[in-house]
Amino acid sequence: MGEATRRAVLKGGLTVTAAGALGVVAARSASAAVPQIHPTSEWNARPASGAIVVENHKPTYLVVHHTVDPGNNTDYSLAHALQISRDIQNLHMDTRGWIDSGQQFTNSRGGHVTEGRHRSLEILRGGTQHVQGANVGNHNSECLGIENEGLYSTVDVPVALWNSLVSLVAYIADQYGIAPSFIKGHRDFNSTECCGQVLYDRLPELRTAVSQVLGVAAPRAGVPEWPLLKPGQTGPKVATAQSFLRAAGYDVPADGVFGRSTADAVTRLAAAHGLSRESCTAARAADESGFLGSDVWPLIVPPGKSAAAWRTELAH
Repeated sequence: MGEATRRAVLKGGLTVTAAGALGVVAARSASAAVPQIHPTSEWNARPASGAIVVENHKPTYLVVHHTVDPGNNTDYSLAHALQISRDIQNLHMDTRGWIDSGQQFTNSRGGHVTEGRHRSLEILRGGTQHVQGANVGNHNSECLGIENEGLYSTVDVPVALWNSLVSLVAYIADQYGIAPSFIKGHRDFNSTECCGQVLYDRLPELRTAVSQVLGVAAPRAGVPEWPLLKPGQTGPKVATAQSFLRAAGYDVPADGVFGRSTADAVTRLAAAHGLSRESCTAARAADESGFLGSDVWPLIVPPGKSAAAWRTELAH
């Protein structure tokens, strides 16, 4: 593991397991089938406005997103899948100011997979490097992102999308030798709703399904991830976060209610530490600037316990 990656893992509290520092699958008894992936040339992608960065190492994590827009469309055609790829690229280049689509691959509700950022498919086929995207704030050198068309905060994904997600993730994991335990959701890195609560709750199922494709043992439940807290929530976890914020010098109540003052404090804290708040399309669904999640907790938990110990305590 490179030193930059090691620092990022320790900072975010993500667990490096016995599967290896880069999540390498030690022994596979099956190979994933090569899914159909429609390249950028097929959906008439605009040229990138800058140089595509190719990381001279494999990605550590495979990260699941949801696109939010255009919502849960019922057009499952390939033509629609190609159109949303163009729409996402336009948003990322024209609104976010990025050089290209932020994610490496896009998965439509009809189960059609497209290449997102230029050269992602070419480099994936090599199996030793990966194209740097712009979909996981402060972690893009170690993550490969998959946008799933739709909004999955309260509803489930279509069967076609799920099946194509399993086959795509299994293929990428197979190409890079990544253990299924290193399949993550966007919220495991940044304070965001992404990939939606319903889809996020299915990530253990996704890891198991990918394990079955690869012929490896399904990962056991590990240390919980940092909880995601949002304005409007109440309860002991909110009260705990408020006590940590107060200890860090922020004037917030200790009432267990995630109100405006608590959200404002989180927003200021995130800005002071340069945390990304618009690293994928999910932020278009709601103002996520006051969300308190995986990149904020490590900044406020008191010293004396490991990140894993704090995450375990907060889970209970």
